[in-house]
Amino acid sequence: MKDVATAAGVSLKTVSRVVNGEPGVAPRTEQQVREAIEALGFRRNDSARLLRTGQAATVGLVLEDIGDPFYSGLSRGVESVARAHGSLLLSGSSDADPDTEHQLALALCARRVDGLIIVPTSADHGYLVPEMMAGIPVVFADRPPGGIDADTVLSDNVGGARKGTAHLIAGGHRRIGYIGDDHSIFTARERHQGYREAMSEAELLIADSWVAMGTPTADSVSGALKRMLAGPEPVTALFCGNNRVSVLALHILAAREESLAMVGFDDFELADLLGLTVVAQDPGELGYQACELLFQRMSGDREPSRRIVIPTRMQRRGSGERRPLR
Repeated sequence: MKDVATAAGVSLKTVSRVVNGEPGVAPRTEQQVREAIEALGFRRNDSARLLRTGQAATVGLVLEDIGDPFYSGLSRGVESVARAHGSLLLSGSSDADPDTEHQLALALCARRVDGLIIVPTSADHGYLVPEMMAGIPVVFADRPPGGIDADTVLSDNVGGARKGTAHLIAGGHRRIGYIGDDHSIFTARERHQGYREAMSEAELLIADSWVAMGTPTADSVSGALKRMLAGPEPVTALFCGNNRVSVLALHILAAREESLAMVGFDDFELADLLGLTVVAQDPGELGYQACELLFQRMSGDREPSRRIVIPTRMQRRGSGERRPLR
C-alpha cells in the first residue's frame, strides 16, 4: 500500500479508503489510486485485514443442496449482494441432515465469517446463540429457525398454495388431490395449509385418500396417485407441493396414460415446455433480501428481528386450465 500511495501521490489512509470502499475520497483522487493499483498489480491482503479488524470480508451460506435449482437461484441472490459489498461467499450443503448443518455452520463461524445465512434443517438452533452473542449476525432463509428468535426471509407458502388450489377450483374442479413433502418440514406444512384453506373457502370436503404427505419417491407418489384415481369419485385435479413431486407425478401419469389438471408449487427447468402450470417462487429475491438484511445487521442495525415474506406468482401454462372430464 505504501508503493500505491507513493505512486498516486496520496496518503496511506486514502489508499485504504479506496481499497475498502469507504467514503470521503474525491473522484479524481480515487481514479489516481485505482490507476496506481492497476499499474503495480496491488492485491488486498485479507489475512492482514482479519488480524487487524477481526473481519474476513466473507459471508457464510448453508443450503440444503447446492445442486437443486431452487437453492442455486437463492445462492446467486446472496452472492450478488455479497459481491456488491466487496465480500466473498462461502457455502456448503447440509443434505437435509441436522448434524451436517450444525457442523457446517460452526465451521464457517470458526473461520470468522462476518455473517451467516442458513436454510435450516435442524429443529433447534440454540447451538448458534454463543456465535450470535459473539457478534456474528445470522439470517434464516426459506424456513424459520427452531428455538431462537432471528431474522427470517420466507416465500408466501400458504398464500401460494391457496392461490394454486383456488385456480383449480375456479376451473370447475371439486375433487382435488394434494401430494406434499414430509409434514415435519415447515414449507410442506404451510403449503398443505394453503390447500386446505382454499378447499374450505369453497366449502369443499377433502377425502382422506386425496391427501398424501411424506418424502416424495417414485413409489410413494405412484401409490398416492393410485389411491386418488380409484373408486367411483376419483380426483380430477392435483396440486403438487414441490417440484420433485410435480416431476414424479408427470412421469407416473404419462406411464398410466392418465390425464389430470395439475398445478405445482415451484417452477423448474423445462416446466414451460411440459405445459405445467405452477406457483412460482423467486429464489433469487429470497437470497437477495436475506443478504441485504444480513449486511444491515453487520452494519450495526439492532432493531428487533424481522420476518420478510416474498410473494409468489401463478404461471399459467395449460395443465392447470384443463376442465374436469367427469
